[in-house]
Amino acid sequence: MRHVEIRVVAIGTGALALLLAAGCAGSGSEKGQGASGSRQDVAVNVSPGNGAAQVAPELPIMVGAVNGALRSVTVRAKTGNTFIAGVLSADRTQWRSKRTMAPGETYEVSVVAVGPSGGTKQVTSEFSTLKATQMFAVDKILPHKEITGLTVGVGMPIMLTFDHGITDRVSVERNLLVQSEKPVEGAWHWFDDKSVSFRPKRWWPANTKVKLVAQLAGVRGGPGMYGSQDYVREFEIGRSQISHADTSTHQMTVKRGGEVIRTIPLSAGDGGSWNHYTTNGVHLAMSREDVTTMTSPDAGPGSAGYYSLTVYDTVRISDTGEYVHGAPWSVGSQGNSNVSHGCINVSPSNAKWFKETTLIGDPIIVSGTPRQLDPGNGWGHWQESWPQWLRWSGLRSGFTTEALSAVPVSDHTTKKADDTTKRRVTS
Repeated sequence: MRHVEIRVVAIGTGALALLLAAGCAGSGSEKGQGASGSRQDVAVNVSPGNGAAQVAPELPIMVGAVNGALRSVTVRAKTGNTFIAGVLSADRTQWRSKRTMAPGETYEVSVVAVGPSGGTKQVTSEFSTLKATQMFAVDKILPHKEITGLTVGVGMPIMLTFDHGITDRVSVERNLLVQSEKPVEGAWHWFDDKSVSFRPKRWWPANTKVKLVAQLAGVRGGPGMYGSQDYVREFEIGRSQISHADTSTHQMTVKRGGEVIRTIPLSAGDGGSWNHYTTNGVHLAMSREDVTTMTSPDAGPGSAGYYSLTVYDTVRISDTGEYVHGAPWSVGSQGNSNVSHGCINVSPSNAKWFKETTLIGDPIIVSGTPRQLDPGNGWGHWQESWPQWLRWSGLRSGFTTEALSAVPVSDHTTKKADDTTKRRVTS
């Protein structure tokens, strides 16, 4: 039989008290064998107790030994034949599961404990979990190989979109684990009940590998609603490239690794109307396009002010149609005046160079205009100060990323895929 992973950690006295409160009623069937064949005095407590039904999947499984030590603990889901891993206290008297259970599942707990004289006691216990009334899943994870590539800029957030509204944000957030090669402080931020993003307090360190381990199978997302599966996403932060576009000096300075690699003359929004100002603040490169068709946002075909224009070598920086792009018609204004409808116009050769040297997630910081980029406009995540960002965390706090592990931290086996993966739970 396959056994659970045992990791030695310290578990406080409060956990032991909870185990003892569960009592011997949770012990299940027992077999004891000492040196002389007599029953030993080691006692084993299991919570949830033997025969328990309708157990909330988010509750922990806890096992304790009194007057003895735990030799092994195995927790098996009888339907899916998967195993729940746990952590063992340093003195081997307490064991606790590491993650949530699946809803609508029956679990078998098998325990072997050793008494003070060396005799063993085997305990088998069984219980079932509450069935889900609804399941939730992740619709989209960014970075994504086909959308952003898996090497991204130092400003790139991790963004998840769910297929159902999440009301238990704390439960979900606690199970969104971020690992990185170099530790960073960061936090999750909810933009609405279906969208949550992670960003560091400061830029990601350059050339850092990152992994998202979303252990959502069996996690409570709201009353009666549980996660259907786990997800793993691995990506890498590339070189550091940060661009500063000053609309008052009409120049964009591109720095790589802190060193200026190019200064590009530009023409920004003319400010003839509020919508014609380029938005001020920290943008991120959202896409790179060889050809983009731009149409007027305020006027339809046949109306005054309508236009439909094909432009080349573009880098999108917001959801409201702002790009850095080639504009051969405004080359004479680039470097001296603002004549665009909000985009950053550069020469065709500079546009091609900028598109080819930009990674999705590279910061492009615009200054000199009165119109501020809204944090919800595109990927304006860096527009909020760190205290503002934390206000919209379910946990109201940041954390330091875990060390990058060679395999996902889940106890369940994983098949590597772009968006899917590990354990699946069905209602």
